[in-house]
Amino acid sequence: MDTQKFGAHLQGKLVVVTGASKGIGRGLARIIASEGATVALAARDVEALQEVKETIVGEGGKAYTFALDLRRVDSIRSCFARIEAELGCIDVLVNNAGMGNPIPAEDITEEDWDWMMDLNLKGTFFCCQEAGRRMLKQGKGRIVNISSQASVVAIPHEAVYCASKGGLNMLTKTLAVEWSGRGVTVNAVGPTFVYTPGTAKRLDDPVFLGSVLAKIPRGRVATIEDVASAVLYLASDGADMVTGTLLLVDGGWTAL
Repeated sequence: MDTQKFGAHLQGKLVVVTGASKGIGRGLARIIASEGATVALAARDVEALQEVKETIVGEGGKAYTFALDLRRVDSIRSCFARIEAELGCIDVLVNNAGMGNPIPAEDITEEDWDWMMDLNLKGTFFCCQEAGRRMLKQGKGRIVNISSQASVVAIPHEAVYCASKGGLNMLTKTLAVEWSGRGVTVNAVGPTFVYTPGTAKRLDDPVFLGSVLAKIPRGRVATIEDVASAVLYLASDGADMVTGTLLLVDGGWTAL
């Protein structure tokens, strides 16, 4: 990953990235740190976060680790309290943590539903709330939620995931309406399939990949850098007039 191709939009700012231990979150954290930001890395797997921190520090960046279990509101509250106490005012929150699990709709259990909804929607809301309360007091802040193209188009076997991300879009709009007049913008980024270690098994299957690419006019799946570019824009001062928006990074999938 070439993190040097990005500018310095976040120089000196404190950015919280949830789900920063792997996949898109790990890549976003590295790129955001390359912008000159101090990154608060938050996830359940603290050992994996330490590896991300060491990578960022080795690349000349600043990063700190914080334990966060998105399924527990008390964990969310204590995490943000620690971040504020140890690092100061939060400038940007990137709500990246979440999960998908392809299951035919007729086979979805209550546990499946609750697990994904708690991670993708409930946990994200309470992270927004904790960051938002602090940002409102300081009169400024940026919240960027990682949604999905699956929030606006149906993906077979992804009923819960699609529902949770659709809910996240409405949450983004509602918070934007409530908070933007007080200096806090709230937006979302909706990627198509992104190649990561977590998606490699599916995307390395030529049949599955072919079915995906047939729906993407751009002719390829997304990269973490593609997602990061959208996040950096929405987190920057240049996006001051952008709020309540879903920025799709889908190569044209939803334009068909």
